Amino acid sequence: MKNEIKKLAIDLETDLVTVVYAEGSATYQIGTEEAFLAISQVWLRSGWDTKYVYSFTWLGRPIIQLPEDIIRIQEIIYRIKPTVIIETGIAHGGSLVLYASLCKAMNRGHIIGIDIKILPSNRKLIEEHELFEYITLIEGNSIDAQTFNTVKSLVSPSDKAIVILDSNHTKQHVLKELRMYSELVSIDSYIVACDGIMETLVNAPRSNSDWLWNNPKAAAEEFIKENEDFIIEQPKFPFNEGIITKSVTYWPSAFLRRLR
Repeated sequence: MKNEIKKLAIDLETDLVTVVYAEGSATYQIGTEEAFLAISQVWLRSGWDTKYVYSFTWLGRPIIQLPEDIIRIQEIIYRIKPTVIIETGIAHGGSLVLYASLCKAMNRGHIIGIDIKILPSNRKLIEEHELFEYITLIEGNSIDAQTFNTVKSLVSPSDKAIVILDSNHTKQHVLKELRMYSELVSIDSYIVACDGIMETLVNAPRSNSDWLWNNPKAAAEEFIKENEDFIIEQPKFPFNEGIITKSVTYWPSAFLRRLR
């Protein structure tokens, strides 16, 4: 894999970061974007191994997301100001509550959450949450026609919709979701294929050998080859007084913007 890091050494006496890649090595000043991204790549792998993302909540509900991804999706939702946010994959409901809190703050929007199985304990806590009035729960396989038609019936032609795919992360499943749910995405809005970081985690704990190709990033890249209405486009930071221009993310190549 291009730019795959094999070794990394940080010397705080000289402020130099030496990186050994699969295709060679390089040394950077610690205050450069190149050093930051290399250190971040190793940090992401360490965070995966330690289950770092399994330690956060949003307004009381566990939210299994990288903090930067939470902030970045918030920036996009605030810019787009959707009237409907559709998320496949619910888990404990933390992401649903995050989006509901944004809808309440913006005084617009509703959340549709879909999962193949919503555990009764999670359903109870989500339904008892202060922001549940902003949320509709649908239990079913996201790529089943009946499930999709139920979701579609809740979205009107006048709605401004964003879709976030965070359920089954196999390439085949995500590609089917992209083909189906892209229909509901508004122009200049996004369908987001989460967790493409799987591509870089082969041989890590809790990974599979086929993740190199069997992942959401691969699905997104195949989808845009067959659908000219979308492009993969990492949204620009709305505020940035630093030198870092790329996200530290579990969601590489995740943001597919609808052009027309």
